[in-house]
Amino acid sequence: MTTVNTASAPRRTTGATGATDHGIPLSRITRTELRKMFDTRSGFWLSASIGIVALLATAAVIVLASDDQLTYATFTSAINIPLTVLLPMIAILSVTSEWTQRSGLTTFTLVPHRGRVIAAKALASIGVAAVAIPLAFGVGALGNLIGATAAGIEPVWNLTVLDLVGSVLGNVLSVLFGFMLGVLIRNSAGALVAYFVYQVLLPILASTVAASQTWFRDLQPWVDFDYAQSALFHGALTSQQWAHLAFTGTVWLVIPMIIGLLLVRKAEVS
Repeated sequence: MTTVNTASAPRRTTGATGATDHGIPLSRITRTELRKMFDTRSGFWLSASIGIVALLATAAVIVLASDDQLTYATFTSAINIPLTVLLPMIAILSVTSEWTQRSGLTTFTLVPHRGRVIAAKALASIGVAAVAIPLAFGVGALGNLIGATAAGIEPVWNLTVLDLVGSVLGNVLSVLFGFMLGVLIRNSAGALVAYFVYQVLLPILASTVAASQTWFRDLQPWVDFDYAQSALFHGALTSQQWAHLAFTGTVWLVIPMIIGLLLVRKAEVS
């Protein structure tokens, strides 16, 4: 009699979900998240508004500033104001869209490991900032040349490389703070309101209290992250200012980010 070998070949135990998750490189997920930022009309115009407001801020300096104020520092200061508002909004909407636009079911089905999706969103947000910030500073440099030529004076380049690096770092921290709010709150409206309260209302309150209370004036650099971060836009930091930034950044950014990432793992997606 012929003996039939019934032993089956080794079976692959990797499930479809696991294969889908680990088969997609992080670089491809990041490119997908970048594309999602520009796919919608609102996302496209929010990103385009960075260049638009940089041009408007530059034009305003050329028209309104006096001759002695036509310096590169003036142009970058004017451009930094809208950058610190718009870039965090892009990061917030990138994260919260999975919950508020109900695209999370599709995203987390294709990539069940939520940590990889969140990491891709963070990389995409920083990538947008990495392109937008030099572009905006380039617009400021062009405005400095045009403004000086129109006024008949020599252009003043009164920013060092370290000054520009500090401005870039300050804007990146703003992006990460917006990203943290998106991860922590996971609701577009709520995260945006929280960011504007932090960016607009809290600095006014802190400045008011510091102006009237000496004890808070000394304490403010250690408890006010926005105050410590703003030093990055005003030249090189001292060792004490770096300590202020590290401490407040840990309290206001790192710890809430960790809490938000833990919550994302268990947050219900509908």
